[in-house]
Amino acid sequence: MSSPVSAVSEIDHDHPEVLELPATPDVIAAGEDAVDPGLPVGEGAVSPEGEQPGAEKPQVARWFAVQVASSCEKKVKATLEQRAVTLGVDNRILEIEIPQTPGVKLKKDGTRQAIEEKVFPGYVLVRMILDEDTMMAVRSTPNVINFVGQEERRATGKARGHIKPRPLSRSEVDRIFKRAAEKKPVVKVDLAEGDQILVTAGPFKDFQGEVIEVSGERSKLKALLSIFGRETPVELEFSQISKQN
Repeated sequence: MSSPVSAVSEIDHDHPEVLELPATPDVIAAGEDAVDPGLPVGEGAVSPEGEQPGAEKPQVARWFAVQVASSCEKKVKATLEQRAVTLGVDNRILEIEIPQTPGVKLKKDGTRQAIEEKVFPGYVLVRMILDEDTMMAVRSTPNVINFVGQEERRATGKARGHIKPRPLSRSEVDRIFKRAAEKKPVVKVDLAEGDQILVTAGPFKDFQGEVIEVSGERSKLKALLSIFGRETPVELEFSQISKQN
């Protein structure tokens, strides 16, 4: 499966092992009734509806969000996939995804480069059966900070409590993968207000100016150009300019 989640939260630099999931428009903390029921795993697995009295409950795989060090998403994915096999838990750590969507990066020289833009930088999604072995496999992977979940407060003392992994709800999973499946490219521009540019094409070619507004979704910007000795705001296409050092 290709695609993907970060609910973006701040890393606690004093206690980097602790992570809490904030209620944001993109990822909303769910109650127990909203948790994705997951999929039964293993031969002979029986759905809860068809469970016989006294029968052993089937193991269920659910999606969990895992916070990782900045820009280490791919490294964590590759390492965890290898460790899952080595540690013998690859039958319980089933999928590791980095939610991404197509993007376009505008370089300083005005050329465009196709890229994959992460939907939630700093997070990977893991579909797994949660038990002591799989939790340890994930948490001990280099560059992993912690699961997204709820902090279990300690009864005494000021120390932070243990983070209990929280499964993503069905709506969260659907929303994440829907966003990752969107084909409309996201334009990532190496430009910001105050940058100096040179116009390379169009009626204002060879004019220099200062960026006052960037509109990535429209692939345009506004810049102040000195025309007839007067600072004049002009709208330009990204392809018509180059960034000056």
